[in-house]
Amino acid sequence: MHLLLMEDEPGIARFVKQGLEEEGYTVDVADNGPDGLARALAQPYSLLLLDWMLPGLTGLEVCRQLRGQGVGAPIIFLTAKDTVPDTIAGLQAGANDYIKKPFHFEELLERIRVQLRAAGPAGGPTERFSVGPIVLDVATHQVHKDDEEIALTQKEFALLEYLLRHKGKVCRRQSIIENVWDIHFEYNTGVLDVYMNALRKKLHLSKDDDYLQTIRGIGYVARD
Repeated sequence: MHLLLMEDEPGIARFVKQGLEEEGYTVDVADNGPDGLARALAQPYSLLLLDWMLPGLTGLEVCRQLRGQGVGAPIIFLTAKDTVPDTIAGLQAGANDYIKKPFHFEELLERIRVQLRAAGPAGGPTERFSVGPIVLDVATHQVHKDDEEIALTQKEFALLEYLLRHKGKVCRRQSIIENVWDIHFEYNTGVLDVYMNALRKKLHLSKDDDYLQTIRGIGYVARD
């Protein structure tokens, strides 16, 4: 799942981003309203976390503009404002939920899960990807091969999703590390091989039906 966090307090942004990434989510951060609005309009996100008091453009106005331009992803407000009028204003602007600062991370995580389940396939970007008999459903976080459900870890799921989103295109090792592990510095990419081997094993892929192919010295590609 790809989430967008709009939060101008660096400490809160780091805390939320790190916690969500440890749970397997991919998280982009915007520290002001105009940047957050532009990001949310430029690409589809599964869910948006929106601070009320953003510089440049308030969270309330960002929410209104997103809904006015047809963005249907769930929106959760993170805010110190907790009066009844504030809550009503947020919901009327199009927010799906509202959590008051300071909050426990576990509560935020469960609220995110509830909204993603409620959104279903229509809540985010293209929700199903496939290669051969393998089908990955982003909304339900499930993977099936020949109608058998395959249990994957969060990172294995994220790795498979990245490859399937780019099916037919060679994904370079460093690009995979940057996008799946969110590591943007020189890093031993050997961990990628470990995860790929585990993923192939769980998907029961053989040399004859290896839909996740190795491009030696470059990376991997998902091909039918």
